[in-house]
Amino acid sequence: MAGTLYLVATPIGNLEDITQRALRILAEVNVIACEDTRHTGAMLKHYGIKSKLVSYHEHNERERADELGRLLETGASIALVSDAGTPGISDPGFRLVNIARNKGAAVVPVPGATAFVSALISSGLATDQFFFGGFLPARAQQRRARFEEVRDFRSTLIFYETPHRIAAALADALEVLGEREAAVARELTKLHEEIVRGRLSELARKFASVDSAVRGEMVLVIDRTVINEGVVQKPVSDIVSRVNELEGEGMDTRAAMKKAAREMGLTRSEAYRRLAAARGRHE
Repeated sequence: MAGTLYLVATPIGNLEDITQRALRILAEVNVIACEDTRHTGAMLKHYGIKSKLVSYHEHNERERADELGRLLETGASIALVSDAGTPGISDPGFRLVNIARNKGAAVVPVPGATAFVSALISSGLATDQFFFGGFLPARAQQRRARFEEVRDFRSTLIFYETPHRIAAALADALEVLGEREAAVARELTKLHEEIVRGRLSELARKFASVDSAVRGEMVLVIDRTVINEGVVQKPVSDIVSRVNELEGEGMDTRAAMKKAAREMGLTRSEAYRRLAAARGRHE
């Protein structure tokens, strides 16, 4: 019979954040597949666990997943862990899980810490619906395009980002999404844990001066609602006249609608609906 693949969540900082079940499984499996054997080895030493370690990371994922798949066929038990948190979340793991399932091995999640969930629940922003987008693109153009894709989502937005790009990411979010409440979480569960809440414009100014020596990943949480400064929503006639005005200045309809929507605190889809309805009545 095929073996078992355990997906074991490990601490994202504080070593106390691991379950009794996770510790038992890590001690009992034949092999632990991990991103960095030195990092995971130090963690296991802390808990007194001596299981065999093999590396499994983005650079050797294809060949190592095949090797581990063959090991599962022999009936072995394998634990997959990431350097921190839940394996498979913005980390390698997808390929091995699919190989295990195709070979008839059991795939067993062993839940625990996840950085984006901790950031979300402590941000004070809505938790009923959320979208997790993983790491934002490194290049500005692609990053802004990513924000464009999610601009009209009616859910809290969550992304991972690095310290040296967080200020630029906040500035791009402000430009594309409009002014919104947001939070930046860093060093979660660690000694210098910080969860900063404010408007995108405020956070962009704050993190523009962040010490470049700050290390570790950050979690960016953004509210679903554009702040309209308490102004009563503009009537349909106002957005039509504003788009007409911008078009008269030489701007194409798409760009004019986008600019007018931002100025009036409307989503792009709502602005388009109003504009199309108004112009349709006059055709």
